[in-house]
Order: sequence, then C-alpha cells, then structure tokens
Amino acid sequence: MRRKELGLVTAIKEGEFFNKYGLIVATGVVIAIFGILRPSTYLTFTNLSINLNTRAVTVILVLAVLPSLAAGLYDMSIAGAMGLSYVLVGYLNVALGWHILPTIVIALLSGLVIGITNSWLIVRVGINSLIVTLGMGTFLGGIALGINGSTVSGLSPGFVSFFRFSVGRLQMVFIIALLLTFAFWYMFRHTPVGRYIYVVGAGPDVARLSGLNVRALQTGALLTASLGAAFAGIALAGTQNSVDPNSAAKFLLPAFAAAFLGSTTLTPGRFNAWGAFIAVYFLAAGMTGLQFIGMSGWIENVFYGGSLVAAVLLSHLARKRRRV
Repeated sequence: MRRKELGLVTAIKEGEFFNKYGLIVATGVVIAIFGILRPSTYLTFTNLSINLNTRAVTVILVLAVLPSLAAGLYDMSIAGAMGLSYVLVGYLNVALGWHILPTIVIALLSGLVIGITNSWLIVRVGINSLIVTLGMGTFLGGIALGINGSTVSGLSPGFVSFFRFSVGRLQMVFIIALLLTFAFWYMFRHTPVGRYIYVVGAGPDVARLSGLNVRALQTGALLTASLGAAFAGIALAGTQNSVDPNSAAKFLLPAFAAAFLGSTTLTPGRFNAWGAFIAVYFLAAGMTGLQFIGMSGWIENVFYGGSLVAAVLLSHLARKRRRV
C-alpha cells in the first residue's frame, strides 16, 4: 500500500496524473461550474439521464471511426454513411411498409458498400483518405436527400421499444454504447489487431517492413467506420422514432472532436475507446450547460468547431510527448 501511495505522489509530481486524467478533472470542473449557475436544472438526475441516453449515438459513431484514425486514415464520410442508413430505415419501414428486419439488413449493407468503396479508392488505388471520404460524405448526403427529403415518423413499435427500453433511467441505446466501448477498449488493449493498427498509424512503411498486412488492416478499419456509422444511423432512428434527413450531418464535428479529445486522456497520444467515451460526455456537459444559461443556435457550431481545433492541437502535443 505504501508503495502505491508513493507511486501516486511521484506520478502527480511528474505531471503524469493530469496528462492521463486531465479530461476527467475538466469534466468535473465543467459540471461544477454549470451546477453552481443552474443547480435546480443542471444538477438533476433527469438532465444526467437525458444526456447519457441522447449522446449514446455519438459514442457509437466515435467508436466506429477510432480504428481508421488509429491507422492514420481520416474517414469524413461517417456522417454521410450514418445519414444514408438513417434515411433508409425511415423510407423502407414507413414509406414502403417493409418489415423492420430486412430494413435493418439493407441499412447495414449500405454501410458495407460504402466501406468497400472507400477502402478500394484509398487502400488499393492510393487516393488520399481525406479527399475520398470528404467527397463520399457529400455524395451520400445528396443520395439520402434524393431517397427521401422529408421527415417521416411512426417506425415499427418493436424497433423503437428496443432502443428505448430502460434499465432504471438508462436506455438500451446507452447500454449498447457502453458495451461497444468495452469491446473496442479490449480490441485496442488486449488483441494483436489493436496493436497492429497502432503500428500502421505510426508508419505504414515500417509496419509493412515488419511483416504486417497493412492493406488488410486499413481495409478493416475503413469497413468498421462505415458499418459502425450505419449502425449509428439505425440507433438514431430507433431512439427518435422519426427520420429527418438533415439531422445526421450535425454529428460529424462532435464525433471528430470527441475522438481527438479522447486521445489526450487515459492513453495520451493514442486514440482510445474510454477516452473517446469520456470526451463525448465532456462535450455534452459543456454544450448542455451553455444551453441552460441561454446560449443556443450559433453557439453549437462555435463550441464544437472550437473544441475540434483545440482537441487536434492537444492530441498533436500528446503524440509528440509520447515519442519523446
């Protein structure tokens, strides 16, 4: 016990504690500030449960993009893939009257097709991932609007009930996000594939010389991003019981902000699942607090845009410290 206490003191003195846990401390500070400003509304179980449940879809989307980011690839099409899946659920289930199971299959297949296309263009052809996926995301947004440009509601009751099923005040969508966070953490931390993805992200040429199948790892990461984004679209439809074709695009900035911000905590310099999970709710705590004090509309773009810039800077500094 004495040795552990000495180790903790040493870590604090060396600055390691705040390098690893600074985001958690910052989350507590944000909650304390807005709790003091709006104690009757902000510091309530109702506000907590709403935030945990409504941000769970963002957690799913962030987790989906983590492997590609860890592999050094930028998939900017995740919001487009999510939006297409989301629109397909509403169009097939409500407008065409399809049963929910084949509807879900088609929505997931859309993500698979997107992932295959992205990986072929990026991994096989060799086009820059940022250019390919930025164009793909815009393309998919247009396709989604072309399929159904109006809001639909009244999805299959069993489908909605599944995602809204509550254990206490926590809905199934949050439980799924929590389980996926654990699964991605385990993959990155305790499997060869997770370690190989980090090696590829650090340097594809070195990874290739080390005998790793870089193309297969990059392809798997991109497929995970698109399939995960498609599942996020399905979850969003289930939790909302409606589909607005314009709403998926707003998830892109929070997802990337959380991914980069999460790479500054717990395992600084590396994209990691629990860091991303914490980052999602750090951003949610800040955004909700700003809304409670009367700031809305324009502040969302400013907050998430500024958070992304700050997160990228902090992530870059964390990676530099890790190399030293």
